[in-house]
Amino acid sequence: MSWFVTYVRSSIGAKHVMAVTGLLLALFAVAHMIGHLVMFGGRDAYNDYAHMLQNLGHGGVKWIVRGGLLALVAVHIGAGIRLTSLNKAARPVPYAVFRTVRTRPWAKTMVWTGLAVLAFIVYHLLHFTAGQIQPEYFHQLDPKGRYDAYVMFVRGFQNPAILASYLVAMVCLLPHLSHGLKSLFQSLGLQHPKYDGLINKGGAGLAVILFLGYITPPLCVALGVIKLPGA
Repeated sequence: MSWFVTYVRSSIGAKHVMAVTGLLLALFAVAHMIGHLVMFGGRDAYNDYAHMLQNLGHGGVKWIVRGGLLALVAVHIGAGIRLTSLNKAARPVPYAVFRTVRTRPWAKTMVWTGLAVLAFIVYHLLHFTAGQIQPEYFHQLDPKGRYDAYVMFVRGFQNPAILASYLVAMVCLLPHLSHGLKSLFQSLGLQHPKYDGLINKGGAGLAVILFLGYITPPLCVALGVIKLPGA
């Protein structure tokens, strides 16, 4: 087991851990976005979707998934901190002249965009999972006796401050995902001149799709396209 600890604490091991956890988190982001878009199906469809997710808890699956996701986030952050520490230790004395080559601006801000997204995830969980932000709308029941996630969603994003925080987080997520999806192929040694362009465009394209998929329902709430029942 000591070899594994040594491996994950090394620079290459930390890169591999970041790549794998980042990929798994990106896959979750895609699934979560698809669920987000069910809002356009109306109150019954969205509450049915939310009820299905809640019912996963009967077998403990819901808590296993939540615990797994939190573990992925923690490991991803830990690997990032470890890698940053190793990079600094490898060059304790600054370069006399430092010039970056082909380094995109968002590549230099990965730590900050990551921390911004983390802060929002905590806030988002406090809001929609723990009911600490708008408790008056938390776990209200719809006419079928299900938790009214639809109304909670609409009420949440009718609040300008909540909407603004969400949009800022998504703006931070966009470059983080775009650069991260490209970097994970490099970290795993899967780059090749024949398809590097496709990887770069694919990563940026998926990031844009996720960005648009996440911001569209909240913006539609703000614009009155998605409304409260009977409104």
